[in-house]
Amino acid sequence: MALLTALFAFLYHLPQVYKWLLKPYYIASLFMSVAFLLVRKTPGICEHLSTQREDGNSCDFDWREVEILMFLSAIVMMKNRRAITIEQHLGNIILFCKVANVILFFRLDIRLGLLYLTLCIVSLMTCKPPIYMGPEYIKYFSDKTIDDELEKDNRVTWIVEFFANWSPECQSFASVYADLSLKYNCAGLKFGKVDIGRYSEVAKKYRVSTSPLSKQLPSLVLFQGGKEIMRRPQVDKKGRAVSWTFTEENIIREFNLNELYQKSKKLGKTKGEKFERPKPEAETITAMDTESKKDK
Repeated sequence: MALLTALFAFLYHLPQVYKWLLKPYYIASLFMSVAFLLVRKTPGICEHLSTQREDGNSCDFDWREVEILMFLSAIVMMKNRRAITIEQHLGNIILFCKVANVILFFRLDIRLGLLYLTLCIVSLMTCKPPIYMGPEYIKYFSDKTIDDELEKDNRVTWIVEFFANWSPECQSFASVYADLSLKYNCAGLKFGKVDIGRYSEVAKKYRVSTSPLSKQLPSLVLFQGGKEIMRRPQVDKKGRAVSWTFTEENIIREFNLNELYQKSKKLGKTKGEKFERPKPEAETITAMDTESKKDK
């Protein structure tokens, strides 16, 4: 029954999937992902390639190439265990296919390796991943507007995503965050985003690192009365994000969105209502939390 449900859901969204995959970025990425396979299997080309097969058949994979492909396939499977959206799954597959192609081409011929690497760089510079353009109830902040908006009305609770356009994780999370805003946005609960890749001063003020090594992108922060109440992911003493999965279910549970929504939607009817502070988190207070308490 579960398989039938998944199949029907896929067929229902099939036109959207086709429209999504026909974008230039995915067409170019698909070609780059199967480049070695095409070279190795295309008659008229494969006969001129070197091989380590005992039968001398240069139009088929040798044992070392199969070994490399199997190893990278295992890595993709492990990586995709934490993927949330289709974009993340496909992004992981594309990334490791390109890595495999680089290794295989350099092993085959250094000239082919350099040519493929050049094509990857050109593709990266010219074909950007598509940005989410669907419906959403999200206000985009700049470095000059974020503080005023957060402090304008103490009765309004804000959930703000700190993101960067260049981050694949932020790009994949965009549709999930937009869907949450459509479900929970109301008079007293609002959703915002700020591009800290563009506004570095905002990143410093709200202590969100844009370094890929910190794994703090994206970061979701809950504000009430202009003050930070909680954030995900949390940050340890070394400035690295504590592992946390950005699924819709996790966000609803951790930020207690159902209860917040029930209280917040009354703001339009009952003026002057105050929101209760969410229950203290059971987790160990990090160095970042300690600093925020001192600031208060």
